Amino acid sequence: MEKYYHYPLDQLKQFEKAVFIGMGVPEDEAEICADILNAADRRGIDSHGIGRLKPIYYDRIMHDKIQLATTDFVIERDVAATAVVNGNNGMGFVVAKKAMDMAIAKARTYGIAMVIAKNSTHYGIAAYYPLLATQHDMIGITGTNARPSTAPTWGIENMLGTNPLVFAVPTDEPFAFTNDYATSTAQRGKIELYAREGKALPPGWVIGVDGRSKTDPQEVLADLTTGRAALTPLGGIGEELGGHKGYGFATVVELLSAGLQMGGFLKQLNGVQNGHKTPILLGHFFIAIDIAHFHAVDVVKKQMGDILRALRDSKKAGAERIYTHGEKEYLHSLDRDRTGVPLPLAVCQQMSRMRDELGLDYAFEWDEIRLKRHL
Repeated sequence: MEKYYHYPLDQLKQFEKAVFIGMGVPEDEAEICADILNAADRRGIDSHGIGRLKPIYYDRIMHDKIQLATTDFVIERDVAATAVVNGNNGMGFVVAKKAMDMAIAKARTYGIAMVIAKNSTHYGIAAYYPLLATQHDMIGITGTNARPSTAPTWGIENMLGTNPLVFAVPTDEPFAFTNDYATSTAQRGKIELYAREGKALPPGWVIGVDGRSKTDPQEVLADLTTGRAALTPLGGIGEELGGHKGYGFATVVELLSAGLQMGGFLKQLNGVQNGHKTPILLGHFFIAIDIAHFHAVDVVKKQMGDILRALRDSKKAGAERIYTHGEKEYLHSLDRDRTGVPLPLAVCQQMSRMRDELGLDYAFEWDEIRLKRHL
């Protein structure tokens, strides 16, 4: 069984911030980046937490040189309840946080607002941004396109990204309703997690060019880049189990992420040209809806909570409980606040390598164990 090292959340965030600063991210923006990355691990979304710091952010900035550590956030259009912003290949975390903040501020005035970001980069755990809206008693919505990895229904070619379409709704409970997931059956981050843990993928997640399911995560990660494999849309292959519905939602996200701001789309986001890595300039959208414009806030939040409680209290089929979206993540956060984040050895090694390359003054538990093995 694989060994896991439990690392306290606050200390993990401090390390993440130090790495971002070491990469050249300004301190105030490094705080934003670390907070969003840390939020993923806190909520149990390990596919978008510390395990992605090195391959998605550190390597693209420090080794591949295809992304900037500094973020030139430019507001290109600002009209009433709408805006278009340009991230200029900076930190997607920073672009997205500022864009969501803009939408929230505009929604306070107009009731509903939408901000589109272009030339941005990977923005991490999507739920972070609509959850910001719930802190202001607003409904939040976001979506982003991504590197092509998902085939359209009846196709085998990776055309669409994993394209999450995420809502967050405030309630009278200690956690908001939020449905943070890809519009593909699985997503690249989950496959990376399986690869780190050395586990085979469930059949049906990925389809090869021969139309058959692929289950080797290392092979799949390589084949997704070269176009020899594709993720299946939410619902699976064909239309029998609703794969065309996941395909439709993924297309909506692509249209809203790229169409309104004339940004890159589909295979333009491949990140490879003539065999060389290139910037992956993504588009995001952010919507905020102020519930105070519809009814008294407390009344609305109780109504939302009543709906969710009714779902959880409905009849069950051989299960102890029914969950509503966001509940499991809330329970994870309570547990990880207490026990820390379980880190597999592969992630520990990534942390040690970034520390060593940046010359950071950190000592890790696994370093001591490795030293003892060599004595």
